[in-house]
Amino acid sequence: MNVSALQELADWLIDGARSAASPTGMMAEACERMVAAGLPLWRAGVFVRTLHPDIYGRNFIWRPGAEVEVGTVDFQILESPDFLTSPLIIVFQQGVEVRARVDDPKSRRFPIVDELAAEGVTDYVALPVSFLNGTVNASSWATTQPGGFTEEQLVALRKIVTPLARVIEIFSLTRTAASLLDTYVGNRAGARILGGQIRRGHTETMNAAIWLSDLRGFTSLSDRVPAETVVDVLNHYFDCQVAAIRTHGGEVLKYMGDGLLAVFPIDEYVGDDQQVCMHALDAARESRAGVAEMQYPIGDTLERFRFGVALHVGRILYGNIGGGNRLDFTCIGPAVNLAARLEKIAGHLQRTVVASEGFASVSGAGWDDLGEFPIAGFAKAARVYGLADETPAA
Repeated sequence: MNVSALQELADWLIDGARSAASPTGMMAEACERMVAAGLPLWRAGVFVRTLHPDIYGRNFIWRPGAEVEVGTVDFQILESPDFLTSPLIIVFQQGVEVRARVDDPKSRRFPIVDELAAEGVTDYVALPVSFLNGTVNASSWATTQPGGFTEEQLVALRKIVTPLARVIEIFSLTRTAASLLDTYVGNRAGARILGGQIRRGHTETMNAAIWLSDLRGFTSLSDRVPAETVVDVLNHYFDCQVAAIRTHGGEVLKYMGDGLLAVFPIDEYVGDDQQVCMHALDAARESRAGVAEMQYPIGDTLERFRFGVALHVGRILYGNIGGGNRLDFTCIGPAVNLAARLEKIAGHLQRTVVASEGFASVSGAGWDDLGEFPIAGFAKAARVYGLADETPAA
């Protein structure tokens, strides 16, 4: 083996793998350097747990001459027979090295050994990838070299994994920060926060279609069923909206009990307000259909649900608002206030989707003029529109 090349690789990793701009680029370059230094790798894998409500972890698989494959696994992996009988679970749970040689009968307790043997693999070793906070992730290294890895090669692998873990941890922490911000404040807001927009009062104005919705009868529901059931109902209810909002270019900014505030930025679409409003309306129609189909067993009955959404378009103030060191990245302004008032009118009119005159005229869809209504806090009454294809609830 080329000891000096392996040392150069270790130094490169310690220096932050600066020539690699992405996790896949770093892994590809690191593995290629290892092979060039004399390590007979046939496949390498890195498996990193994530801090995400739906994704348990991500995996990166490298093979010579191929692009690094990236995959994700959800929390069901924890009950998967493949995972429960894999050497990786021992690494994750105990933080120890696990070796599986094809010619070792004891290694046959791992089903993956037979799969690898069929592909010509002679040796497999799983090594812990330990983060500074104590989290243990895993890596795997396989070879087709006759007789498997030599002891010298295993020592080299163990030495490389230590600086490799530091670079993986940096990439992981960056991704975790972005993922958590996306989960809790939304993608666009998260990008702004990571970009340095973190000071109180740091705001900007933008044009947007505004979405404000709530669940009809939520107070009554909360009063008659256990809190755990209410939370489950809300999660199903929000599922009916969030996917549609995000698919059509919107961003959920805030949950307020059973209420949901979202925006569909117009400026990012080169000022095409009609297109954005049509996207928001499509999301409203999809959400309406989803909530209409939603059923939930409560007691001896199968509960059905209704909701209302108000759509408006206007200029909003978007940014950091709060007190002390506790800030909220949200939007405010008369346009948001009007959307909130319209949503209440939707409930009084037993309508699911209502819109302001500005939104209805821009979106170009079929709307019924429901009349003018006084708006609390506004000097002038507002004309309200309802979708023509909707029959008011009884």
